[in-house]
This record gives sequence, structure tokens and C-alpha cells, in this order.
Amino acid sequence: MGRLIEELDYRETAMGPLILRRRWVAAIDADVVEVILGDEHLMSSLFTVGETELATRGLAAAKDRPSRVLVGGLGLGYTARAALADPRVTSVEVVDALAPVIEWHEAGLVPLGESLGQEPRCHLKHGDFFGWFDAPRAPEDRYDVVLLDIDHSPRALLHPDHARFYADAGLRRLRDGVADGGVFAMWSDEGPDADFIALLEAVFVNVRAEVVAFDNPLTGGASTCTIYVCDRD
Repeated sequence: MGRLIEELDYRETAMGPLILRRRWVAAIDADVVEVILGDEHLMSSLFTVGETELATRGLAAAKDRPSRVLVGGLGLGYTARAALADPRVTSVEVVDALAPVIEWHEAGLVPLGESLGQEPRCHLKHGDFFGWFDAPRAPEDRYDVVLLDIDHSPRALLHPDHARFYADAGLRRLRDGVADGGVFAMWSDEGPDADFIALLEAVFVNVRAEVVAFDNPLTGGASTCTIYVCDRD
């Protein structure tokens, strides 16, 4: 065991201080890598099941060949890696509003190292996912699968500006950027939200909120997250 907490990088951003750190966790007698934004704990390599299941379930729901995938939120990269594991996928675009997160992947500071940057099918882009669909997209520029993992939930937002997405107009703009037979899937750290499900059902079809359980070594029990999966048509 080395130092209990090792700061790998610190950056000031418009959303607050951004920290990449390595922390020794006694419950598993191992180090984990964490991303902290201000007071928000964004991501930990200790818990990656939800990120992986987001990609697995979203891609499984696509009716046609899910060749073009958009991921909103890079984090430690587990959602993108799971999407790339599907041989049907020809392109994964990952959009993140925090440039340092992309730089961490390029520098190999994250547990996945430089693997995403070295994958020719993967493209890491600095940008605002929530404005990605403000301009109409031509049919050939639409996505087969859109995967979102940025905010903690539709109600617990990292920034107030994100709220415009979790409304009828924002969801309809996204739907217009999804190809026929495509899928929108989203991770949430909270249980199924009936009000948000109703919003999704007004825009998409066959909406389901799938609860995913995973082991939590910190509590000795299980924790859960929710994956919302929606068909475009």
C-alpha cells in the first residue's frame, strides 16, 4: 500500500475544480481511480457495472445494425470501451465538456490507459453534449445508438443549464438526431423516475427503466442504478 490518496491531476474549470486521484480502499485492499468535480464524485473505477451495462443494453436494443454510436460523457471510459467491444460498431464518438478528461485518456492517466485514443473507431471530442442536437442533423449524420452518462439523474444535475435537455423540446431534438430503428439509453444513479418516464414516453416508444444491481464492497451489500432504454420508433 502506498499513499492513501495520490492526486494525479488538478485543473480549474468553468464547472469548478476537477481532480483525478488514486485512492487506496481498505475494503478491497487495492487502489481505485476517481474523478471529482467540485463537491461531486463523478466516477470511480470501483463501480463500473452501470457504465458497461449502459452500452451493453443500449446496443442490444438497436433493431438494425448499430454501426454509429454517440456517447455523452467520457468519464473513465468504460461506456465507450463496452460499445467498442461490439463488433457491429464502426464508429464511437465520445463528447465531453471537460477538456482535461480527454487529455487524461490521451496521456494514459486513467485505468484504461491510452486504449481509447489508440482505437481507430473511437473519436474523443471536446464539446457540449446538451447542445449537440440543437442544429438539425442530416439523415446520414444521425446516430444508431446514443448513450448518455453525465448527470447523476434527470433531477440531480451537474449544472443547471443541463435542465433544458430533460424536457420535451430537448428530448425531441435528440430523437431527431437518432436514425430510424435507433436507440437512446441513459444512466441514472437513482431509481426509476415516473415523471421522467412519462416525458420519455411522449417522445420515444417502448420506454423501459431497467434497474441494475451490483456488488458494493464498501457496504458489503448491493447497490443499484437505472438504465433508461428507449426506441426511436
